[in-house]
Amino acid sequence: MPYDDSPPPTRRARPLSVAAALAAVCLTAAGCGGGPSADGAGAASPRPGADAASSTAPAGKQPEPSGSASPSASAKPLPKGPLTGRTVVIDPGHNPRNRDHTREINEQVDIGTGRKECDTTGTSTDDGYAEARFTLDVSHRLRELLETEGARVRLTHDDDRPFGPCIDERARIGNEAKADAVVSVHADGSAVGNRGFHVILPAGVKGGGADTSKIVESSADLGARIAGHFVRTTGSAPSNYIGGNTGLDTRNDLGGLNLSTVPKVFVECGNMRDPKDAALLTSASWRQKAAQGLADGITDYLKG
Repeated sequence: MPYDDSPPPTRRARPLSVAAALAAVCLTAAGCGGGPSADGAGAASPRPGADAASSTAPAGKQPEPSGSASPSASAKPLPKGPLTGRTVVIDPGHNPRNRDHTREINEQVDIGTGRKECDTTGTSTDDGYAEARFTLDVSHRLRELLETEGARVRLTHDDDRPFGPCIDERARIGNEAKADAVVSVHADGSAVGNRGFHVILPAGVKGGGADTSKIVESSADLGARIAGHFVRTTGSAPSNYIGGNTGLDTRNDLGGLNLSTVPKVFVECGNMRDPKDAALLTSASWRQKAAQGLADGITDYLKG
C-alpha cells in the first residue's frame, strides 16, 4: 500500500510541568502500543565497514523524511530560541540495511552488565512498513522541530551506513556529544490487541563499563515529560500491556541506556503488529504528531 508521506506544518512546543505530565499519563485510558523490543540503540567500537555508505538502496517503500539528511548537527545557522545552546542526540532505532548484514549485527558487544547483539533488524507492520523506516522518518521530523527551537541536533545515523551503529556505539555518540538529552525512537512488535506507547527509562545499573547512577533521576524526568506530551499531542494512550498504564517502563538490559552517561530514554511509539496501531504509524500526519509530542517533552525537560 502507498504510505502517506507528506510532512504537515510544524508548530512550536508547549511547556508542561512534570506533575501535569505524569497526571496526563496516569489519567488516560489505554489506547496505542509499544513493549519490550530488541535493544536498537547503544554503542560499540565501529564494525568493519560501519562508516562506509552503501550503494544499494533499501528495498520497499521508503517514507520521505521531513528533515535534512545529515547524521550530525545541521550546518545551517540555527534560529535563536528556547533551546539555543542545547544539544540533543536523536537515535533512530535500527537501520534499514541491517537485514542484509545479519552476521555483523549478530556480533556480541559489551553492554556493561553482559553481552548482547550489535543491533537487530527491528520489526515491521504486516504489510511490510519497517520499523527502521518509521524511526528514521520520525527522527527527521523531530530534528526539524528541535532545530526550530534553536537546538543543536545530531542523529546517530541517517541511513548512511551499511548496518548499525552497534548499540554501544549509539550510546557513545550521545556521550561524546555531551548531549543534554538523548531520545532513541522505536516502535514495538508485540501481539495483536496490545496497543499504546511507552517510554523506557534506565534502571540503576553498575557493573563492567556501565554506571547509570548519575542519569537515572534526570532520565526519569525526561521520560515523564515526554510521556505526558505524547499523550496530549498524539491522542494515543499509554501501553495497555506494559508499564501499568503509566506509559513508563524501567529496564536494565538495554545497552543503549546502560552505557549512557547523559540523560537518555527509549520511546516505543506504538505496536506495529497491531492493525489499529499500524494505521497510525504508517500515517505521515500521525508521525508528525509523534515527533511534535517528543519535541514538546524534550523542550519542557530542557527548559525545566
